[in-house]
Amino acid sequence: MHAIVIGPQGELLWDEVPDVTPAATEVLVRVTAAGVNRADLLQAAGLYPPPPGASNTLGLEVSGTVVALGSAVSGWSLGDPVCALLAGGGYAEYVTVPAGQLAPIPDGVPLVDAAGLPEVAATVWSNLVMTAGLHAGQLVLLHGGASGVGSHAIQVAKALDAVVAVTAGSPEKLATCAELGADITINYREDDFVAVLAERGGADLILDIMGAAYLDRNIDALAVDGQLIVIGMQGGVKGELNLGKLITKRARVIGTSLRGRSADAKAAVMASVVEHVWPMVADGRVRTVIGERLPITEAGTAHAQLASGAVTGKIVLTV
Repeated sequence: MHAIVIGPQGELLWDEVPDVTPAATEVLVRVTAAGVNRADLLQAAGLYPPPPGASNTLGLEVSGTVVALGSAVSGWSLGDPVCALLAGGGYAEYVTVPAGQLAPIPDGVPLVDAAGLPEVAATVWSNLVMTAGLHAGQLVLLHGGASGVGSHAIQVAKALDAVVAVTAGSPEKLATCAELGADITINYREDDFVAVLAERGGADLILDIMGAAYLDRNIDALAVDGQLIVIGMQGGVKGELNLGKLITKRARVIGTSLRGRSADAKAAVMASVVEHVWPMVADGRVRTVIGERLPITEAGTAHAQLASGAVTGKIVLTV
């Protein structure tokens, strides 16, 4: 089969690789499209190796068709259209997936575009709801509101009747966030999100992709009893934390990641996503936001576009 391999100069090449075969608890999926994530960029740069036992091939989410079942798999049939959350292996013609990490395609979503759903849906739901317990009336601040995670999180939070604030770096991206339902839009190049949130009494929950660069200001932006969930480190990995502020606000700082969780833990997240989020997608409260669709042979271009920050929503690679 063919898959993207990393060349000697870091280039992304569509080349032959050994075929993959599903284990007893796995399903073999013929890939229609693969979602592009910042973790892929880090892995391609040698900064984010896959978890032990995972494929070295890039790609954390796909959509496609079931073509083979492991001997212990039930509940799926050959030919089923699916999307899947992966630990790796998605930039390929075929990928093996633990059966619990498969999901049906939500009603109304084209198969290609469904490749951009599993990672954002699992990230957003597991953090906002399963970890932080976001509920109606709370104020949530989403950094990177026009990103794949941000654009999905806006809609899920609004579906839960939360108040949504976002940061983004251009009027165009902020307009998109407002169209998706954001109540408060903040241009981080011009405005201080701490001051804006202070006028509303602070954020009950902050979902942060920046890490160290925003750590102190995020604490300032929290309401009493607020929660800061850090899911990315685009602004660095080491920051100084004022424990006095944290104690005064009775705040919590939580760091999470999805990729390294066990298959059982990922299966639990996906089951909750299918139960709660897929109905939001099916009835139009949440839509997939696809900024670009490119053939998989242009994976390098896709990575450059994502790194530039020019794309709103997700990039998907068609196979």
